[in-house]
Amino acid sequence: MRRTTFASMTAAMLVGLNPAAAEACEALRLAPGGVVAQVTDGDTVVLDSGLVVRLIGTQAPKLPLGREGFPTWPLAPEAKSALEALVLNKSVRLGFGGEEIDRYERALAHLFLDDAAESAWAQLHMVQAGLARVYSFPDNRQCLDQLFAAEAQARAERLGIWADPYYSVRAADRPAELARLAGSYELVEGRVLLADRNGSRVYLNFGRIWKEDFTVVIEAPALRLFAEDGLDPLTLDGALIRVRGWVDDRDGPRIEVTHPEQIEVLARR
Repeated sequence: MRRTTFASMTAAMLVGLNPAAAEACEALRLAPGGVVAQVTDGDTVVLDSGLVVRLIGTQAPKLPLGREGFPTWPLAPEAKSALEALVLNKSVRLGFGGEEIDRYERALAHLFLDDAAESAWAQLHMVQAGLARVYSFPDNRQCLDQLFAAEAQARAERLGIWADPYYSVRAADRPAELARLAGSYELVEGRVLLADRNGSRVYLNFGRIWKEDFTVVIEAPALRLFAEDGLDPLTLDGALIRVRGWVDDRDGPRIEVTHPEQIEVLARR
């Protein structure tokens, strides 16, 4: 249900994959950054000032980073190495398009190389290489169309994570499998059997047994964002969609959608 995909997936594929620079997304507020002194993982860097920058809009495979019992996701070392090769010891600019600082005091920014001869947008580079996927927030929604288009191309070419079953797009009609993935961030595809409002929520049901089948839940704050964009999730009745988000298992597996960009419309009935 992104603006480009509420009607169809085709529009997103037509977005030019500009190799970067700030002009790739004019909505950003650009600010000086500094020199990248350290790359923590595939979506986090530390500048020479000590500022930690989370590359907003993407999620790279995760490393444990000292967390006991946390597994290394497939291709996490490769993602870190790719980002190091691109930005380490290089001067960068920061692009802000929403909330600018998170609860961990990290800057939430798009990262651009300062070198005019090698102007690159770090997020786009990582997504095009198949070493990150689009990961958005309701308070940080700028530049997503370009990233979605890059992700679609990388997935079609089975680059990086898209060749690994760990990151497969899941089927909505396999609720038992989705229930086992509770606590993980997933992309799920399927046809909406029924789009229904109950009080302040909208439910997109993918099966007839609502306590067992996969469901998308859209709460009131998210519905306000849909309305602001002129979108009505109730029109998704019968649509083939792809939804991304964290899976939980409450009355069957489900994903809570907090903003329209979590839903891509692949086909109408």
